[in-house]
Amino acid sequence: MPSTIDSASPPGLLGALRNMPLFKQRQLAAYQRRFLENASENLFMGRFDSFEGALAQVPKHKPTGYDNAESAKLAYTSQITSWDYPVLFWLQRAFGDGLSSVFDLGGHVGIKYYAFKRTLPFPAGLRWTVCDVPAVVKEGAEIATHRDPTQQLGFTSDYAQASGHDILLASGSLQYLPIRLVEILRTLPVKPRRILLNTTAAHTEETFYTVNSISTAFCAYRIQSWEELKEELKSAGYARVDTWQNDGKPIGVPFERGGDLAYYAGGYFQLQGG
Repeated sequence: MPSTIDSASPPGLLGALRNMPLFKQRQLAAYQRRFLENASENLFMGRFDSFEGALAQVPKHKPTGYDNAESAKLAYTSQITSWDYPVLFWLQRAFGDGLSSVFDLGGHVGIKYYAFKRTLPFPAGLRWTVCDVPAVVKEGAEIATHRDPTQQLGFTSDYAQASGHDILLASGSLQYLPIRLVEILRTLPVKPRRILLNTTAAHTEETFYTVNSISTAFCAYRIQSWEELKEELKSAGYARVDTWQNDGKPIGVPFERGGDLAYYAGGYFQLQGG
């Protein structure tokens, strides 16, 4: 291994260096230092064949994943972004159709709930359930005691609670899950009638895995073939209503094959017969 590479990083993160020109090796070493010391960016490094393979290469000098106090307290904005508008549009249509319960998969402390309620009229009987890891659920529930007087927002760490909800929302979360969405759907006695995906890490050609630095922690991260994901939802009984790309939200895995073909995408899917 070249001496320019910091030994604090697992070897699998470094990619194939042997045939790299010296200046490329130096570029990679500089990026690796930035990745390991990251305090404010959303960065990616390495390429792996499985979620478990990426997880095994997560650096150990910070926590792994979101299930820790530092990551639970990350100051995500509850402001509406430009890439939120497709979700707002389809949520409004769904609420207009009489749907009134949302299972927010990976919704952190209720970021989208708080953001959307300022501009989107919520149904009077709305039930919005965030599913996340225990540390995040604890933080979200504490925040909700003084920020959500309507008590429409609830929390769980159990995927199975999605059963019976009208809408499953996954905004920026599928890529962090150790299992795929289709695997969750197969376990549900009553599937959600609609699925809303947004800022999902997608790829034009293939599925692979990487390591994501979120500043407070490192996470295994799935970048999935968008066509594959749509086929999985079709196999689970969902018809595509609409899809879109989240322009303006960048993603890339430097120094890795196909790393520049990743992008964020969203879609609206309806349970056939539902």
